[in-house]
Amino acid sequence: MKSTGIVRKLDELGRVVIPIEIRNQFDISQKDPVEIYVDGSSIVIKKFEPNCIFCGSTKNLVTYHDKQICKKCSEKIANLKEDNKK
Repeated sequence: MKSTGIVRKLDELGRVVIPIEIRNQFDISQKDPVEIYVDGSSIVIKKFEPNCIFCGSTKNLVTYHDKQICKKCSEKIANLKEDNKK
């Protein structure tokens, strides 16, 4: 990870402001969802991108029962269903 040299303090509710330069760099706008996770001893904030629940792809997603599945995985599932019918 690369340090930006920017330091921010948490407010009384635990919030921190992400500087506009960083938001612009990662194309994060107001109301965009962000993902927060822990990586070792670091807290990572990342712009949320929906992805396939099976392979993690972010391309050609379809929604099935409120889950995101890429076209390739949905075709594999369809093929499994066809194989089971035989």
